[in-house]
Amino acid sequence: MQMARIRLSGRDPKQLDSICNEIIEIAKKFGINWRGPVPLPTKKMRVVTLKTPCGDGTGHGNATFDRWEMRIHKRLIDLQADDRALRQVLRVQIPQNVHIQINFKD
Repeated sequence: MQMARIRLSGRDPKQLDSICNEIIEIAKKFGINWRGPVPLPTKKMRVVTLKTPCGDGTGHGNATFDRWEMRIHKRLIDLQADDRALRQVLRVQIPQNVHIQINFKD
């Protein structure tokens, strides 16, 4: 039987978990096999910049730098590729800041 692999990624882990729960409820309703959600490693994107525009700084080490970090959380779900269930999965409301990718495998 063919499987559908669903990868979700976004900045808010609570949103990802709620979407995963909706997908799992659909799988339970249709009685298909599923695995997941598997949390994948979080990608941390860091940006460090100087606070002063001239670049001189104050000479106090860490006081002259701003540090920002954005974390990208990822989840993975495998579903049995059932037409009715996948149609329902595609109807799930996905927020704009969540990226979803669906691949099929044997």
